[in-house]
Amino acid sequence: MRGARILVIDDEEGIRTTFSAFLEKEGYQTLAVPDYAKAMEALKNTPFDLVFTDIILGPRSGIDVLKEIKTQAYPCPVIMITGAPDIETAAASVRLGAFDYLPKPIRRETLVRVTKHALQHKALSDEKKIVEAEKERYRLHLDAVFRSVEDAIITVDNHRRITQVNDAFEKICGLQAHEVIGEECGAGRYRCGRMCCEVLRQTLESLLAVHEYRIECRHPERSNQVVVLNVSPLRDRCGQQIGAVMIIRDVTRLSLLEKELLERNQFHSIIGANKKMREIYDLLENLKDIDTTVLITGPSGTGKELVARAIHYSGNRAAHPFVVVNCSALAENLLESELFGHVKGAFTGAIKDKTGRFQISDHGTIFLDEIGDISPRIQLKLLRFLESKEFERVGDSTPVKLDVQVITATNQNLREKIERGEFREDLYYRLKVVEIKLPSLAERRDDIPLLTGHYIEVFNNRFGRNVMGVSPDVEKLFMEYRWPGNIRELIHTLEHAFVVCKRPIIEIEDLPPEIRDHGKTSRSSGRSLFAGRDRILDAIRQAGGNKAKAARELGVSRQTIYRKIRGYQKGNPFEKL
Repeated sequence: MRGARILVIDDEEGIRTTFSAFLEKEGYQTLAVPDYAKAMEALKNTPFDLVFTDIILGPRSGIDVLKEIKTQAYPCPVIMITGAPDIETAAASVRLGAFDYLPKPIRRETLVRVTKHALQHKALSDEKKIVEAEKERYRLHLDAVFRSVEDAIITVDNHRRITQVNDAFEKICGLQAHEVIGEECGAGRYRCGRMCCEVLRQTLESLLAVHEYRIECRHPERSNQVVVLNVSPLRDRCGQQIGAVMIIRDVTRLSLLEKELLERNQFHSIIGANKKMREIYDLLENLKDIDTTVLITGPSGTGKELVARAIHYSGNRAAHPFVVVNCSALAENLLESELFGHVKGAFTGAIKDKTGRFQISDHGTIFLDEIGDISPRIQLKLLRFLESKEFERVGDSTPVKLDVQVITATNQNLREKIERGEFREDLYYRLKVVEIKLPSLAERRDDIPLLTGHYIEVFNNRFGRNVMGVSPDVEKLFMEYRWPGNIRELIHTLEHAFVVCKRPIIEIEDLPPEIRDHGKTSRSSGRSLFAGRDRILDAIRQAGGNKAKAARELGVSRQTIYRKIRGYQKGNPFEKL
């Protein structure tokens, strides 16, 4: 939403100037004001698309701004910013409808990302309101204008024979009135799953109405639709049942909007909003209905199997098997048998025929992980299969033909293995028709908060906990840590924290020792600055009471300054600052 109007409310001139500069560089129109009164004046005169407000503004707080915006129903999201975050203000902000809550200092990348997120949310919310308004209008006019409504209306007699349909029926169901009038609902010409007709049958048998029943209509020749069904018995003037009426409302567009809101930063369970991940999502979208070999590369723990599953379950093979084989876990003879199967007596111990993983995955997908570890013999056999789609079981000369998509993955450099003579070059090019290179977690650090929030929710559900998040120190450590184990290490770190943590916020002491030790090392210089509160006090006095400036002089974050101040007992000299 380039050109969007953004209001920034903060009593610090530096914050106002910085926010304005960053946002205007992104193409947004920005107005920055210092207090509540000027903010209210601006809101009355200008329709803003987004508001940033500091919580501490003097006599009137940012909470007051938020209340006023919600009371007056200004159609814009509000993001709270604060230099002294605490649970109470965060909870109050959420209860009052704040879109987000950001502690200072705020990095440019974070500001830009949150701004785009909020504006996208507003656009989708506006669109959803329009759709909901249209749905309400259709409902109000249904009884008055039968053939002009956008919902499909079908009436049937007690034998489920269709007696009448409106014009919208033809559009939603893809059938002409003359094709279905007089026919039993669900018989003959229907090319969908006929779930609506089953709901109609249950209503006729039970005499009970069905309200707001959502189903997905699958059509072999059309795009799938999401519809809402309302079915009621029809009675004559004497109260005798004469049939039923079914109203079908197409909510496909609304369903897509809801899905986008919930999964904006996901692709088939892959979490990430980083630019590199967005590029991968686009590639996966292009691959979903294309039958070709795919090579997934990247460091261990980056989610290669998850990407392979996304390719399979987003494509036309989703209803068929997805088979995973770890090629490094088995010896050569065992791997050959595991992949291609064997006949009885093929080797010592082969007491019966065995169906291989390739044959099990027929019409589906086989995922060969750690493909760089397979032997030359297996490489040759795999190459022959890729070229002919045929293979022979161990101990058998009869070729078996299959329809299988092959996806492989490795964390090794196959080009180097080719140069050393350890991997066939012709096989390499057959495997990498399309290559997906997954970045390490260190290359997508901006996704760490998103991944952290997601897995905290996962573990809350798994363990029945209510962990709210991680402390600022933990967040900073997560952003600085190099994550050699990538996303897998992050997941295990959070799971460890859930086992240890007894508070609503995960602290550094809840983390595994190796990550805690990294945190101690990275913060050792900062701790030396805080040998006593006198040093903090002197820095704040020299800065004229400006805690942000004092933090810069001490070489620490402003959050750390505020946290140190809150840690002292009441009556300390900081209370006067």
